[in-house]
Amino acid sequence: MTEGLGAQAASAERRERSPQATEGLGAHAASVERRERSPQTTKGLAAAEAPRLVTELPGPKAREVLERDARTTSPSLPRAYPFVPARGAGSVLEDVDGNRFLDLNAGIAVTSTGHCHPRVVEAIQRQAAELIHYSASDFYLPIYSDVCEVLDRISPIAEPAKVFLTNSGTEAVEAAIKLSRSTTGRQYVIAMYGSFHGRSYGSVSLTASKARYRANFGPMLPGVLHSFFGDFKFIDDVLFKRMVSPSEVAAIVVEPILGEGGYVLPPEGWLGYLRELCDRHGILLVADEVQSGMGRTGTMWAIENFGVEPDIVLAGKGIASGMPLGAMIARADLMTWEIGAHGSTYAGNPLSCAAALATIELIEDGLMTNALEVGRVLIDGLRDLRDRHEIVEGVRGLGLMIGIGFPDHDAMVAVEEAAFGRGLLMLGAGDDAIRMSPPLVFREDQARTALSVFEEAVAEVETGR
Repeated sequence: MTEGLGAQAASAERRERSPQATEGLGAHAASVERRERSPQTTKGLAAAEAPRLVTELPGPKAREVLERDARTTSPSLPRAYPFVPARGAGSVLEDVDGNRFLDLNAGIAVTSTGHCHPRVVEAIQRQAAELIHYSASDFYLPIYSDVCEVLDRISPIAEPAKVFLTNSGTEAVEAAIKLSRSTTGRQYVIAMYGSFHGRSYGSVSLTASKARYRANFGPMLPGVLHSFFGDFKFIDDVLFKRMVSPSEVAAIVVEPILGEGGYVLPPEGWLGYLRELCDRHGILLVADEVQSGMGRTGTMWAIENFGVEPDIVLAGKGIASGMPLGAMIARADLMTWEIGAHGSTYAGNPLSCAAALATIELIEDGLMTNALEVGRVLIDGLRDLRDRHEIVEGVRGLGLMIGIGFPDHDAMVAVEEAAFGRGLLMLGAGDDAIRMSPPLVFREDQARTALSVFEEAVAEVETGR
């Protein structure tokens, strides 16, 4: 018992000697505050007035967090603006200073059922009281196969499918690369310029939205080629003619709607062209629906809007309302890899699976329809706004996956920051677009408030140019 006391005393002495001794106290105080906070503090927040700002941004408590964060976190994290959330419900977030914000990015299209949806919270709490973890790679978790069964049922693949669960979208992409190469015996994979598939090694080799995601990490994964999103000729006329035989291509990986690349819809017939191209050459078509799936476009999967069926579909982000989960869903006949070829200690953990089952149920119970209806209010309102403001160059989207184009990157950033200053949480996408991807519970009255506040932000930037 006493052996550890010497180390404890030495640790205390070091803290007293160090000029930085009190720096960790902010974190300790924050930890105590979190423990003492009532679990019911989000009650009523979803219906509260938002935006509602009561301090400057960032406020005093937020500035304390920013200072502590700067000392301890990786500088690689690409923070958009100094927002420090404390709690959330529905489409409303409150920061550490009590400012309320209207959330139009859903934690980058993640909190599909809104923040802390009661049914999702209850599912997580119930599961946490029964079993938090046991590895599904080595043992049989009933809730793991429950989620796989549901994903097979709702997938855009007509034939029976099998599912590999992951911790994230990028892991789903990695799994798809491995399965495609394994089952076809081919090495090459084609992705699109402007696409984003993640930041882990294989995924970032496919990603081609920003050069900085690859800078200083080369060489990238070999066997990866790129074409142009929406182009009908480059693959045949250049890649297959100059670079690689189609008989060596395992898969074409595509976002049905570009996400990080700017929320760009494909031209009519293009996804069908890719499907025909793949069929002609025995290539697998992989739909990366990590950002566009889970009801966001008004259908469960964005690719369903274009009448095309993939061989493999990838899910993540909104699949579990904020809990870490992703999925690779493939035609059952493609799942030919051997036992032990792929696995994960944590993927498909019981808490995330419980959240996923509740999330999918909510999406099917009406949130997909709401995405379509409220999305129409936003798109129509944004197009009216475009007619009044020259700085808004275009509006595009389906459901609650909406991109707004600006003349250049600087204008986009200025509007993003002006919106934040008024209590709207939005994010840039691509070179010059802002994305609107609110939770699927976003209400019509919130949409109209968002349009009004967003127009104020646009007018401010337009006047100052």
